[in-house]
Amino acid sequence: MSIQWKGVMPAVTTKFTDKDTLDLVNFEVNIHAQLAAGVNGIILGGTLGEASTLTDDEKRIIVRKAVEIVAGRIPVVMNIAEQTTTAAIEAARKAKEDGASGLMMLPPMRYKADDRETVTYFKKVANSTTLPIMVYNNPVDYGIEVTLDMFEELSECENIQAVKESTRDLSNVSRMKSRFGDRFAILSGVDTLALESILMGADGWVAGLVCAFPAETVAIFNLAKAGRTQEAIEIYRWFLPLLELDINSKLVQNIKLAEVATGIGTENVREPRLPLIGAERKHVLKVIEEGIKNRPALPDYKSL
Repeated sequence: MSIQWKGVMPAVTTKFTDKDTLDLVNFEVNIHAQLAAGVNGIILGGTLGEASTLTDDEKRIIVRKAVEIVAGRIPVVMNIAEQTTTAAIEAARKAKEDGASGLMMLPPMRYKADDRETVTYFKKVANSTTLPIMVYNNPVDYGIEVTLDMFEELSECENIQAVKESTRDLSNVSRMKSRFGDRFAILSGVDTLALESILMGADGWVAGLVCAFPAETVAIFNLAKAGRTQEAIEIYRWFLPLLELDINSKLVQNIKLAEVATGIGTENVREPRLPLIGAERKHVLKVIEEGIKNRPALPDYKSL
């Protein structure tokens, strides 16, 4: 499946049982909720997916299961976050073998590669596979920025097609569009800057709180793209306190609590993460409860 890098693509959480094994039942429940809301793709194995805690076998299982669930309706994208080029190439091979439609790629993990090393890393992986690739540009959390000059070099690889823009610099949407036109699709990767990014020309939204609130997320995107900006803003303003749960070191725990509240997930996380307790838990639950209490009625956003 070729990928149209546009629309809402949830970075879904990985579900675990009380015994710390993959919970494919609740995983399927959540994926079906995303499909029903009208998302444009599913992204696995990102930060929200607790990828650093998953075994290779578990990564392969969730890719295969997601591919089975979506049944060709939307693309399944697997994240690659590896320490070596060889491991990244092997991860790309496995993802394709398991049915993934595309890849999201972080720069090398742990070692802070320089510009030349980072570009070489991306190019070697891209040249090893036919899968389309979205570069995950998140220097705030991962320490390496993919600059415009680096994207110039990466443009030589036809299958490097998109960027998950998570630099927190909203003007990067305009910089990328001004320099490259439509060569790279741009997807906002920061929930609290998503609507602003869309209005500046972003093609899509790799979302987090969509895991618990899929319909509201897709409604905001569709309304904004249809020029119904004020309606999008009103939903977005309601959503913002919830979206702020995504820009936090405990984003996985936060969003899983929200999934529990909306009936499409559990709060089980894999250690070293632990469920929230005390005042921190009370604060997050209050934000979620307020959001659900004031949940807006949505227009017929799917027909836009």
